[in-house]
Amino acid sequence: MAETAVVEASPAAGDGADEARLLEALVARGKMSQADVGRVGQVQRDGEVGDSLVFLLSKLGIVSEQEVANVLVELLGLTRATPGDYANAVVLDETISSRFMRQYHVVPLGYTDQQVLVAMADPFDRFAHDSLRLVAGREPLPYVGTPSEVQALIEQLYGDAMDQAPDTGAGAATTEQASDTEVEQLKDLASEAPVIRTVNLLIRRAIEYGASDIHIEPAEDRLRVRYRIDGVLQEVDSPALQMAAAVVSRVKIMANLNIAERRLPQDGRIRQRMAGQELDFRVSTVPTVHGESVVLRILNRDAVALDFTALGIGPANVRALTEAIHKPYGMLLVTGPTGSGKTTTLYAALAALNSVDVKIITVEDPVEYQLDGINQIQVKPGIGLSFASALRSIVRQDPDIIMVGEMRDLETARICVQSALTGHSVLSTLHTNDAAGSITRLLEMGVESYLLTSTINAVVGQRLVRVLCEHCKRRRDPISELSGGPLQGAGSDDTGPETWFEPQGCPQCNGTGYRGRTVLMEVLAVDEPIRRLILERADASAINAVAIERGMIPLYQDGLRRVRQGVTTIQEVLRVTQDG
Repeated sequence: MAETAVVEASPAAGDGADEARLLEALVARGKMSQADVGRVGQVQRDGEVGDSLVFLLSKLGIVSEQEVANVLVELLGLTRATPGDYANAVVLDETISSRFMRQYHVVPLGYTDQQVLVAMADPFDRFAHDSLRLVAGREPLPYVGTPSEVQALIEQLYGDAMDQAPDTGAGAATTEQASDTEVEQLKDLASEAPVIRTVNLLIRRAIEYGASDIHIEPAEDRLRVRYRIDGVLQEVDSPALQMAAAVVSRVKIMANLNIAERRLPQDGRIRQRMAGQELDFRVSTVPTVHGESVVLRILNRDAVALDFTALGIGPANVRALTEAIHKPYGMLLVTGPTGSGKTTTLYAALAALNSVDVKIITVEDPVEYQLDGINQIQVKPGIGLSFASALRSIVRQDPDIIMVGEMRDLETARICVQSALTGHSVLSTLHTNDAAGSITRLLEMGVESYLLTSTINAVVGQRLVRVLCEHCKRRRDPISELSGGPLQGAGSDDTGPETWFEPQGCPQCNGTGYRGRTVLMEVLAVDEPIRRLILERADASAINAVAIERGMIPLYQDGLRRVRQGVTTIQEVLRVTQDG
């Protein structure tokens, strides 16, 4: 870091008055409730956790590290340490030991003759402040960093103590059944503080980045960790290869899986409170030639807006969807590739329909989010509880609305059709490229055309596109994009003024230019002209053409609407619609 002018360092007090000020500030900003304050006080009085308040808030899952850091910046008038502030090489390593840095969550960023610039997770820590002054011979100038950021930088610059951990067979041998001795060794390693800290750090960073999945993948010469952020995998700093077996074992212990079994895939679940949120993690392990690959799917119910408008669905499509789901019987199908948000759309529909006078039963694999007032069934093929067998029992439960996670076979499709014919409202998903393709898929599966015409109310096709980062997106002139090719004429319709933007990249979006995702949608309402085409077993292109004539907004046109609103880019729209 470049040298900085000398300024007076802020005092780092560390008494109850400072903690009270921090709690008051968090409550005032709506980050904590008085009940949370009471809970923190009780833990401190009981002496269950020896951490200071800054670390205790995060450990208890009451407030996220980022929120605590932001409040500390305002409260103390300090500077927030950004990624550009962190050094790429060790600073003052001859005077400040890495052990001290780990213990007190501090790391020097640079220095002048009079000052040492230091990132501190807890700027209230007077002992760390005084110790730095003593060993560095300079006045500390604190920058506020989160515990995760500081710990990650220390591990990046100085390595982790677990780098010297004994080899537990992270290579091909890990695909064999472990001996009792190896199992005990793995349990011991997975229970040690460095491994627990490493796994918690991976999870906490994923949540703060807004990742939907964590991929832990052992390779021949390294352990690779990747986050799926806004639908795109991004590699992040990874633990040392020697930690692979211990990290995987720690995740398996958290998910109540068998750590001795390395030859077969396993599935489990973790429920944990972190950053003030109740989170569920679906855990999947599979054996590979270099060890077990682990994927954690992060399910954050609070982060999902179960409302059509909040999901980014346009007004015309909201009206068509609302009309379809409120019909007393019939089927609504949602289609799209894996990861296109189909289940979220169905949950939003169920949330709109859920009331005390309606009985709703779902059959899912897996149950992603638990919804109040709705009876949800988890499919368990191992004991014979399949979609079809569950559906046969459900119809005897007198439901008004049935949601089926996926129509995977002819038997399930036929039971859904029969349920719709007998006065039930049925919601389900299919894997096809577009809305019209769902109808031809069902015909090809063997469902009779006359049954489809009597039961399908609407078919929804959808995709997810990344949303431009509000902090760094830049306006651009779209004219050059419209000179030919797939965009020719795209700017000439009546969707409103053109406000096209392009991504830039900034610390807020981790340099990608995008942050979050929104849905593109087409809603094919099945009316008389469409029913005639179904009876004639017309192909998908014919059905699609008539649907557009009848007012359906195709995925691509819905994408252009979002481009003109400055929500996404034309490149994103083409990426997800050009296969449709």
